[in-house]
Amino acid sequence: MTTKTYAGIPQQFAALETSKIVLIPVPYDGTSTWQKGADKGPEAFLNASENMELYDIETGTEVYKQGVYLAEPITEKSSPEAMVDKVHKTVKEYILRNKFVTIFGGEHSISIGTIRAFNECFDDLTVLQLDAHADLRKEYEGSKCNHACAVYEASQTTNLLQVGIRSMDVAETTVMDEEKTWFAHDMVNDEYWMDNVIEAMGENVFITIDLDAFDPSIMPSTGTPEPGGLLWYETLDFLKQVFAEKNVVGFDIVELCPRPEEKSSDFLAAKLYYKMLCYKFLGTVQSDEFESNFHEPKKGVAKFNTNENDY
Repeated sequence: MTTKTYAGIPQQFAALETSKIVLIPVPYDGTSTWQKGADKGPEAFLNASENMELYDIETGTEVYKQGVYLAEPITEKSSPEAMVDKVHKTVKEYILRNKFVTIFGGEHSISIGTIRAFNECFDDLTVLQLDAHADLRKEYEGSKCNHACAVYEASQTTNLLQVGIRSMDVAETTVMDEEKTWFAHDMVNDEYWMDNVIEAMGENVFITIDLDAFDPSIMPSTGTPEPGGLLWYETLDFLKQVFAEKNVVGFDIVELCPRPEEKSSDFLAAKLYYKMLCYKFLGTVQSDEFESNFHEPKKGVAKFNTNENDY
């Protein structure tokens, strides 16, 4: 990656010490099982971001002035497990520096480490998953860190809410909590689905967005597109409500699989990321200090079995 700052913003808004926001690229595509290329997603997203207007009309803000630090990409790919451990450790380090931490993948397996870090740092975490696929397999192709297992751990350790689901294996029905799942075919006729999802949330919410949650008519460049997905404005309406009513502690966006001849998907991902920042910091004065409300994990104690000794 050659981008020196996120979206080409001036260096004065891109320093770690003064930025409220951290963006971690994770160009990983080690376990995808159909179309490859998600490892190219972060670079395509960053390139598109450089060509995006930074004044947001809807909110009347220039959220980049809150400070966005572009971290070094996580390039660990020796194994899915090693990648998850590295993501977990890196994300937690930035959370504990009191930053609003965001991650751009890469395939959905990166979210295992991301969610693990947030769950260790925030009480009573709700994980809001926007996705075409359930991703609830305990293990797939010999690994618990496969993209098909992206939220299995979250289903066991957090308040997992699944939105937009329209593809799954029958074995996943034994894990899925259908009272916390909003299937795409039901949502289309349910005018209250947004309110019902928000009602099921706790106060602290982490959002994981697989871009195949969107309908392929507006987001064709994903590894596993599925018909019948979310559209742009309904998604923004929902996310805006979530940010307004809950403490969104961070988010990741995954599964952009860019194609040279199709740039609209790259730009959608770029706009989505920026809009989410706009919603998070709406009403926040630039000079205000950011408080993420994390709690520091007890030294030597983790909710998960990891290779780390200290926290």
